[in-house]
Order: sequence, then C-alpha cells, then structure tokens
Amino acid sequence: MVIKILGTGCASCKKLEENAKEAVKSLGIEATVEKVEELQEIMAYGVMKTPALVIDEKVKSMGKVLSAEDIKKFLK
Repeated sequence: MVIKILGTGCASCKKLEENAKEAVKSLGIEATVEKVEELQEIMAYGVMKTPALVIDEKVKSMGKVLSAEDIKKFLK
C-alpha cells in the first residue's frame, strides 16, 4: 500500500503526514507514506485544495487535515 500526502509543505500538510504515519503504525500494516510537494504532480491528481490524502493512487480526501482515526477508516 502506498499512501501519498499531497501538499506544498505547509503546517496542515505536515500534520496530515504525521497522522497518516500514526494510523499506519497503530494498525500495524505494511504501507509507505510519501510526501508529494511538486505542484504539477499534485494537479495531476485533480487536487485543487491541499493537503490531500491519496491511497493506492485514489484521492480519498482534499482540503482537510484528517485525524489518525479518520485515516484508519480508509486503510481498513
């Protein structure tokens, strides 16, 4: 499983990345958390508001900082 955090490096993006790592750790699953900061790559996903959460190339959320609990729901 590949989880991508799309964002330009703002505080919200960093918080979403932390929450994603926490969710993966607490579920004990195999997943890679990647940070995507390149604007053209972010736009290629059709994302207009950051931060965004992408799981296995599917956009799950944009414009919100999801909690670790919210992210877990997408990972199960």
